[in-house]
Amino acid sequence: MSTIATQTDNPTVQALFGKPTKAKTIERVVFWLFRLGTYFILICAASIFIDIFYKGGQTVFRSEYPFINVEFLSDSPQTLHVFEYEGKAYELSDSRFRVFKEEVGESIVSETYAYSGGGIWPCIVGTLLLVLGAMAIALTLGVLSAIFLSEYSRPGKVLNGVRLSILNLAGVPSIVFGIFGMGMFVLAFGWNVSLIAGWFTLAFMVLPIVISASEESLRAIPQGLRDASLALGASKWTSIRTNVLPYAMPGILTSSIIGVARVAGETAPIMFTAAYALRDQLPWQGLEHWYDFFFQGVMALPYHIYVVSAKIPQNEYTARMQYGTAFVFLFLVAAIALSSVLLRIRVRRKYKW
Repeated sequence: MSTIATQTDNPTVQALFGKPTKAKTIERVVFWLFRLGTYFILICAASIFIDIFYKGGQTVFRSEYPFINVEFLSDSPQTLHVFEYEGKAYELSDSRFRVFKEEVGESIVSETYAYSGGGIWPCIVGTLLLVLGAMAIALTLGVLSAIFLSEYSRPGKVLNGVRLSILNLAGVPSIVFGIFGMGMFVLAFGWNVSLIAGWFTLAFMVLPIVISASEESLRAIPQGLRDASLALGASKWTSIRTNVLPYAMPGILTSSIIGVARVAGETAPIMFTAAYALRDQLPWQGLEHWYDFFFQGVMALPYHIYVVSAKIPQNEYTARMQYGTAFVFLFLVAAIALSSVLLRIRVRRKYKW
């Protein structure tokens, strides 16, 4: 008799788990299908990240000192010149190629590859500015809206309709928000392609997520904390500000982590409202007035990846730029998200209930 048969015939096993049935067999098969599907998705995601980190690392890191490709991280995107001179192969960005020609004093014929030389510093700066500005607006409006919906609004059909609308907005494709931002902020408000137009477009896109998560965090705080504060003579706003909002901050910061990942990775909204394919100057350079900073367009990592991948002829040099940019982009998003996680942990340790 087999081991399975022995276990099945055991009265103790039958008492605990019952006899094998068709329904239990189907449930076990479905369980393994879900398990294998989960593992398959994880393996696919891991293979993609490993490919990006391996190929992108070859662009960002070097085998000799200083072990980091400083030019890639500190220069702006440029045309790459590939040529041979006196039997030696050269790959120089446009600025270095001009210096090299002046040094040798000769006319050199080279093969050129757009967006394949230089680096991505303006893209890094533009991405950071877009993420920080959009999240500042989204968290401010989102938390205020969540406080109103959770603490001040009256239950009813109107409130249910507002909440349903917020949930529906969370599922709207990002390109719709991009067209909305272009129509309202770029054209109607006359902000043109600028940082402030990108900030509000991205903030409105992530606002439903922030409102929903913040409201759930506020509603999870026990009513007794509010009642105790009100019983001591505090106003309702004072009670919310001192006894509710601090304890809800970990959940609110969780929504900010989700928002950062979405804001940083979107291409369609900034393509219509904030991003340039190529811009040499940083937003704070060449300004006549300080407020002109908000009306400057920027380069951004996701849009740069899109341009290099889809808008120019593909070759080994553009592939190197693509993987290097993707590597830095993933590292940047992970760093911003990690900072939010650490802040959430610190707040959670400070406020316990």
